[in-house]
Amino acid sequence: MKHLEYKNYTGSIEYSKEDDLLYGKVLGIRGLISYEGKTGSELEVDFNEAIDTYLTDCKNEDITPEKPFKGSFNVRVSASLHRKAALLAMEEKMSLNNFVAESIRERIFKETGKEI
Repeated sequence: MKHLEYKNYTGSIEYSKEDDLLYGKVLGIRGLISYEGKTGSELEVDFNEAIDTYLTDCKNEDITPEKPFKGSFNVRVSASLHRKAALLAMEEKMSLNNFVAESIRERIFKETGKEI
């Protein structure tokens, strides 16, 4: 397992040799939600509790919780790469957005063997 998953939130798994401790943070949001544990089980419990606490705090303060990985992001590439991708997309009669999404899908499939 490379990440923790709970209620549509994803968390990293890191190890501190100095502290002999597992730790992580929630990925894909601007805010910081962190957690830790001595074992994998403790880490997962603390991760779940951190998410639950965050969601409860948001509800109590009438704040909309951040949604991770909303499906929209900016990509900065060289002008040359932008031009080549845009022209290829036009040749394929597709939008640049769809071209980029398809390229990402192909790369993920290549790395994981799973279609998305």
